[in-house]
Amino acid sequence: MSTAIKKQNGGEGAKSVVPRRPILVCGGAGFLGSHLCARLLAEGEPVLCVDNFCTSDPESVEHLLSHPNFELMRGDVMSLDEGQFGDVAAIFNLACAASPVLYQRNPLDTFFSSVRGVDTLLRVARRCGVKLFQASTSEIYGHPTVHPQSERYWGHVNTVGPRACYDEGKRCAETLCFIYRQEFGVAARIARIFNTYGPGMSLQDGRVVINFISQALSDAPLTVYGDGTQTRSFCYVDDLIDGIMRIMGAPEDFGGPVNIGNPAEIRVRELAERVIKLTGSRSRIQMRPLPVDDPPRRRPDISLAISALDWRPRTDLDAGLMMTIRDVQRRLRRGDMSLRGTKELSSAATPLAGVNAI
Repeated sequence: MSTAIKKQNGGEGAKSVVPRRPILVCGGAGFLGSHLCARLLAEGEPVLCVDNFCTSDPESVEHLLSHPNFELMRGDVMSLDEGQFGDVAAIFNLACAASPVLYQRNPLDTFFSSVRGVDTLLRVARRCGVKLFQASTSEIYGHPTVHPQSERYWGHVNTVGPRACYDEGKRCAETLCFIYRQEFGVAARIARIFNTYGPGMSLQDGRVVINFISQALSDAPLTVYGDGTQTRSFCYVDDLIDGIMRIMGAPEDFGGPVNIGNPAEIRVRELAERVIKLTGSRSRIQMRPLPVDDPPRRRPDISLAISALDWRPRTDLDAGLMMTIRDVQRRLRRGDMSLRGTKELSSAATPLAGVNAI
């Protein structure tokens, strides 16, 4: 069941200025999805944004509702009718909870959004003869036994752990993309997205960058799990969106999967110390037990992205953290706990600018 919240010609007297087939963005009200919608609109594309608002909020795209080429529809990717859409120009699928706190809350929904949902969207892509972008994840690699992780690495994943609903769902989605590409010629493009951060992320998301910033700004203890020596690599959201756009603009014979992330590796404790310094916080670091199946190291090998897409991240970690900190400060001052970021902080020519991966 889906419900149109705002039509493309919505708004008083507004008319679509680009009478073309819309680009379908599923999960378009999420952190990455809202940035992607803004980028597409800035490039003159009409956008049909579909989201069930399970882990997002309509306010995250409120700044886009007045745009004549933007349509927002409430719908669940698992129950979409492939025939309910007319012709679309392309499909971007980012529909799946990405934070462990959120995706473990409804594990069946998490799993089936990556299986039933992706199958439905691949059918739409086949019918319309268009490209489909599938947001996969670095969690494909699980507890990696090689470092850094390249696309040639098949991963080391626990199929019966608490994170399996997400990890295995995303692996199934990649398999579906491969089958539809081989059997039906669907141009499915896959990105394995590593940790991403930036303005506009929900303060209740539960992932490390936004947790640390929120805690530091309130002088609360920064929660570090384990001994803090586990590593992550953080990509600023503007850079990530640029990578997605390059994947969809790549030659027809390019399908991926391709790693999109920042190869600069940092220990979690060091990240906490850096956030404390940048915020001028009086917070201390509080150690907690490590969650089950939390990966010890995570760093992308982006050689393929560099060679095939001419893509690499451009934003320095401290610069990206400062833009994110300022965004959170402004939202806290106005009592805004929503997903919406602040336009004035954008380093790109879009209403949002850039975290953690989708």
